[in-house]
Parts: sequence; structure tokens; C-alpha cells
Amino acid sequence: MIEKEDPVISEEEAAQYDRQIRLWGLDAQKRLRGSRVLLAGLGGLGAELAKNLILAGVKGLTLLDHEQVSEESCRAQFLVPVSAQGQNRAQASLERAQNLNPMVEVHADPDRAEDKPDDFFLQFDAVCLTGCSRDLMVRVDQLCSQHSIKVFCGDVYGYYGYMFCNLGREHHYVEEKLKVVKPSSDSSDGPEPKKAKVDPNETTMVKKTSSFCNLKEALEVDWTSEKAKASLKRTPVDYFLLHVLLKFRTDKGRDPDPKSYADDSQLLKQIRDDVLEAMGLSRDLLNDDFISYCFSEMSPVCAVVGGVLGQEVVKVSLQTRARKTHRCSFVHPNWAATVGEALAGILRRPQRAGLDPGEEQLLSFCVADTWRNGSSCFRMPWRI
Repeated sequence: MIEKEDPVISEEEAAQYDRQIRLWGLDAQKRLRGSRVLLAGLGGLGAELAKNLILAGVKGLTLLDHEQVSEESCRAQFLVPVSAQGQNRAQASLERAQNLNPMVEVHADPDRAEDKPDDFFLQFDAVCLTGCSRDLMVRVDQLCSQHSIKVFCGDVYGYYGYMFCNLGREHHYVEEKLKVVKPSSDSSDGPEPKKAKVDPNETTMVKKTSSFCNLKEALEVDWTSEKAKASLKRTPVDYFLLHVLLKFRTDKGRDPDPKSYADDSQLLKQIRDDVLEAMGLSRDLLNDDFISYCFSEMSPVCAVVGGVLGQEVVKVSLQTRARKTHRCSFVHPNWAATVGEALAGILRRPQRAGLDPGEEQLLSFCVADTWRNGSSCFRMPWRI
């Protein structure tokens, strides 16, 4: 990774980021202004993530994408003008992306991410991969892990979406908690002191450390082991759906296309059967309903996943009072929920199966309901 210069906030930048500086402080904003981020993949999710990072005020953002603008990509990708069809997506997104915040250095790279040498990825503080193949994500994740570079992956398939992050084996962060006031015991006589109370007006900062597994470990869980079997019922089916969709992308070189719905639907079923059989699991684990909801990118889902993903990148860049970062998140529709019950979800933090004893390496799953009238996430932690 390149050596970073000490970032300086100008008066103009201080005015631009005034609200953020009031929220997390000047030093944190300086750290954010010193961060250089690579974003590979300028689909709908990539556009949302680019927008969030540029508005937050990173030092520089490189847009890497070799694909051309198509009619399909224009539906969820708001950074490319409709008239840019046939042009490179990264270059077509550059003007609107730069206009969001002229203080951020935005660059466009039309090359294939697979063709980039290892040294290319090492010049960034964080690497975000969207719309990439499984092999590329595993390669970049392993490479960046060796050089303490943060890695984030994400995708959107219709109503489904996911994000994954690897912040290293030892990720240090600070968590704000309510201060516990201990009772006074000065008097030798009289009643015993009452139990400690929590003062809602005072907080204390607690230093913590988390250990992240890499993407290859997360995807290659041995589901025949006893530990994995015990956690199977509490593992969202979206985890297995992700395997199916990544396999589809590897085999076809693309995602499921609405224009070839009939053929792709049959192929998805076959891949589902093959993937679950290879894992030693029943095909009934993932019913056929998933097929109707994983075609094309949907803007509301891109906004949800892009918001969560952008938030995680910013928290890591701030290196300050960030709460625990979520390892992996899934977004999926809730078929049976009423509209009143929608806009809710569950953040789950199951321990990844097959880990070495004594190691605290957690995977987090976020399930959010998405509807045409909006979307949001309600989080409730639990652990295996």
C-alpha cells in the first residue's frame, strides 16, 4: 500500500463537511479525507456505493468497470445518462459522480478487474467489489488480507442482495456504552448498598477486537461436520442462494437475464440441485420460489445494500467510535409479511461453522424486507 500523507482539512472542506465533523470530530474527518477507495463494478449497487462514498468525502475513488452501458443497466444506474448506451460504464459515470462532490478525486478505469496485477489493488486503503466473479473476489480478498487492506463485496439480484467484509484477523474498534454507576458503601452501619445502576446521561468508550474470516473460508463451510449441522437451522437460506447465483455467474459469465427468463429459470433450478448436492444438503432447503425474485437489479434493493455497504466502508475509514462492523449481510423479500410488518429485518450474528476452537470469528447476516413503498433494517443480535 502506498504511503499516505497527513490529510489537511481546508476551510472550504470544513464548511462542506460541517455536519459530519460535528458528528464524529475533525480528526475522524481527516482520516476519511485521507482514504483512497477502489470500486469495481458500476451497476446499480456500484452507483449507490459510489454516491455514498463521494458524499462522505473520501480522498479519492477509482471506478473500475469494463462493461458497456446497456438499456438494462440504465434502469438502476443513475450515474450514467440514457444517451450513453454503448459507452464504458466507468467513463460514462465519471461526470455525474464527480459533480456530486468536486473535492473528491474521482477516476475512471475501463480495464477488466481480472486483468489487473496484484500491485494495482495494493495502492488503496479499501477495495469494494460489486458484480464480480467468485474467483476474482476470493483472489482480491486473499491478496488484500495479506497487506491489511479492507475488502468489501456486494451484489444485488432482483429482490435479493448481500454484502461481505473482511477487516482482518484483528480489527480494533471502540464501542460506546452506558456508564454503570457503582453504589456508595462509605457508611459502616445502615442498609447494604443497592445494586449498581446505569446512568443514561453518561457513556464510556470500550475498546474491543474482532476477528474476520476471509471470503474463501465463509464460502467453503463443510456442512457435513457436526458443528455446521448444528447451525444449519439458524443459517438463512439466502447464504445458499448466494452460492447458486455465484455459480450461475461463473458458468454463464452473466447474471440471470429477464429476456431469457424461461431458460435461465431452468438453469437456476439445475444449479440449485447441483450446489446443494455438493454440499451434502437437501434440495428442499431452497424451494423454487426464489427464481421469481432474483432477476435484474432493483433500485430500492440497491439503495438498501448500498447504504449498509457504504456505511461500513465509512466506519472503517473513520477509525474512531465505530460500532462493531457487520461481517456479511443478506437482503431478501418477505413474501408473507403484511405491509405494516414490512420495513423490518433481523441482524443475525451466527458463528461461522468449522472454525478453530477458541477463535472468535463471526459471520453476520442481515435480513431486510423490501417493498415498493420503501425499505429499512431493524437489527437484533444473536449468536450461535
